[in-house]
Amino acid sequence: MLSFAFLLVLLVTWHVATLPKEQVSGKNDEYSRLMGHGAKKADGLPTPAQIGATAWKHITDPFYDHGSNDKGIGIQLAYSLARVAAGFLLAVVVAVPLGFVIGMSPLVSRALNPFIQVLKPISPLAWMPIALYTIKDSSLSGVFVIFICSIWPMLINTAYGVASVRREWLDVARTLEVKPLRKALQIILPAAAPTILTGMRISMGIAWLVIVAAEMLVGGTGVGYFVWNEWNNLDLANVIFAILVIGVVGMILDFIIGGMQKRVTYVE
Repeated sequence: MLSFAFLLVLLVTWHVATLPKEQVSGKNDEYSRLMGHGAKKADGLPTPAQIGATAWKHITDPFYDHGSNDKGIGIQLAYSLARVAAGFLLAVVVAVPLGFVIGMSPLVSRALNPFIQVLKPISPLAWMPIALYTIKDSSLSGVFVIFICSIWPMLINTAYGVASVRREWLDVARTLEVKPLRKALQIILPAAAPTILTGMRISMGIAWLVIVAAEMLVGGTGVGYFVWNEWNNLDLANVIFAILVIGVVGMILDFIIGGMQKRVTYVE
């Protein structure tokens, strides 16, 4: 109820702030309006009702395709989600096994730590020119940027989770001569799973942020390109609608991984 009250206050404030100003016009202005020379031009942000009408238009026909610069929000969203999924899964394939190795071997951890500390702070978008030059494909370059931004939280959290496994459990496994693969899958992985999923959750949030900015840079397709294209068309209603879609989809992605995280049983 409190959330609904906040939303209601926001909508009322937005509606009042975006009400059009009525201006009294003389005969000349009326004549010009009738002739089409003095028609009132939209000014400022659109009202909530206009955003609702825009949202309904897109929701009822999300997959229309009228050319390269005029595609429905469903098509644009599908391109963005496909790039995020490809880059994210590639990061999982690399980060989780490498994090296991780093967490289980202090020597490897010390050897790779300088490289991780140097590469981690680099903005993912800074890699875009190099990706475009080497890969020569804007869509694959977006996947590469998602991979770069997703790998570090997963790698660091996986290494931390593996290194934090209780020593007595590992000592028992060593005493029972448990094979390394079985020890990794049946002892270390269940214990480190909550921390690994935390890294995945952080990575997904960053990936969804970065793909929008990357698509604004490279253009073509995607929800980021949709926002930039509608801004170039000066259609703020479509821009705000796309921003809301980005937020809702980001929330859904976070809920999905958060649900997976809750299902993981913490080993006591």
